[in-house]
Amino acid sequence: MSAPQDDGLAEFGYSQSLDRSIGKFASFAAGISYISILTGTFQLFYFGYAFGGPAYWWSWPLVFIGQVMVALCFAELAARYPVAGSVYNWSKRLAGPTTSWLAGWMMFMASVVTIAAVALGYQTTLPQIWSGFQLIGDGSGDTDFAVSGVLWGIVLVAFTTTVNAIGVKLMSRINSVGVFIELIAAVILVVLLAINIVNPPTVLLDTQGLGAGTNLGYFGPFLIATLASAYVMYGFDTASSLGEETVDPRRTAPSAILRAVIASFIIGGLILLFAILAAPDLSDPAIAENGLQYIVLSVLGGPTGTVLLFAVIIAITVCALAVHTAAIRLMFAMARDNALPGAARLAHLDPKRKTPLVPAVLIGVAAVLILVVNIGSREIFTAVTSVAIIMIYIAYLLVTAPMLVKRFRGEWPGPSGGKDGYFALGRWGLPVNIIAVLWGGLMALNLAWPRPEVYGEGVLAWTAFIFIGAVVVIGLGWFLLRGRHQVGTLPEHLAKQLDVDPAPRPADQFPEGSQA
Repeated sequence: MSAPQDDGLAEFGYSQSLDRSIGKFASFAAGISYISILTGTFQLFYFGYAFGGPAYWWSWPLVFIGQVMVALCFAELAARYPVAGSVYNWSKRLAGPTTSWLAGWMMFMASVVTIAAVALGYQTTLPQIWSGFQLIGDGSGDTDFAVSGVLWGIVLVAFTTTVNAIGVKLMSRINSVGVFIELIAAVILVVLLAINIVNPPTVLLDTQGLGAGTNLGYFGPFLIATLASAYVMYGFDTASSLGEETVDPRRTAPSAILRAVIASFIIGGLILLFAILAAPDLSDPAIAENGLQYIVLSVLGGPTGTVLLFAVIIAITVCALAVHTAAIRLMFAMARDNALPGAARLAHLDPKRKTPLVPAVLIGVAAVLILVVNIGSREIFTAVTSVAIIMIYIAYLLVTAPMLVKRFRGEWPGPSGGKDGYFALGRWGLPVNIIAVLWGGLMALNLAWPRPEVYGEGVLAWTAFIFIGAVVVIGLGWFLLRGRHQVGTLPEHLAKQLDVDPAPRPADQFPEGSQA
């Protein structure tokens, strides 16, 4: 395959095997559908409002400032390394095999849990559209909500598995159409809420007395409420994870990453802002229980509100699809480097569809198994879902921190320094990178803090440390004892000029760009 078609993939030691068919909008759609404005805001508004009141809105711009710094670093990396499994492959070039494996492992585990968490979004929205969508009981029973949520989740995961098994062209078409509908619906929602404003802007300073009498005052509840925004604004690296399937990825992916996070901030921020300003009664406890869906139905009424909630269902669908797709590319990228058990089967591509079928099915099955935990154990599932977000922030840190080390050593951005015409931060790179690392560390700590309000009482309060510790120990244990001794690009995925010695070699014997 010629260089323009493979975009220099041989430079990294790989042959072009995935189907390169994703254009500019589809790349942008992949990033923004993972963030998913409507999914995140509608699923998590109740949480932020319950702990922070109307003033919780300020967490949205705060999280954006931190995450856009990470996105800027990722945009630079996407321009230089347009390879599948973005976080894993970026860390590999910046830090080496062990760090990159841990980054990929944590991102993968978090992604599977995230698919299950997103799939539960059907249950939080569908019954509010029509009571018939409550598949078990009337929702008042102890397990009605959970069982119905699992059933709807299984339907959605089966859909995303099937689409991803068929191929990236179908996935990108469905995703692009879904994102287009989501964006149109989001803009309409912003306008409709804006013309129904009944509260003055000063309500955004209303803390509703939360935190009064405590040592930290409102700052304590606000830190908890910040989690609602932190749970939404991530996943923008998906645009680069599909780099091997994107046309002109060195230019397309960086732009898609930045556009996705900026568009999400603007539109999502306006939805949250105008929803608070349009709410008939900000003291109504139903807001903290039923969230944004309750406000939309209260303000806009039956037909209009119902149509917009259907748009939310579309957003949830393409969000789950994007997360599933990104997880598949990550598993494929690690397996191609022989860095996972059963790597040859995991990295095998269907010759007709050019898609990794085994990862698509395995990830779907794993997501369903995690969904089942929700039955009768909703607190445990909520805690584990929160931990998944922390693992993503840590995986991001395993990219931005090594990148910062290279900057301090004068080893980044390297010889070209952005003069090749691709995206580069130039002299802004160091301060941006520093903020990205500080932000990632502080937010990961805030997310993991053992709060009973988030994780539950007793041992559950330490879920983050216990779960992440177990993931690290088990994962690194396997890699250091066995995995690292077999790492090396599988023969069928080697770039043609490197295919003279088909036997996998230890990572430290691989040339620059082909080591795992």
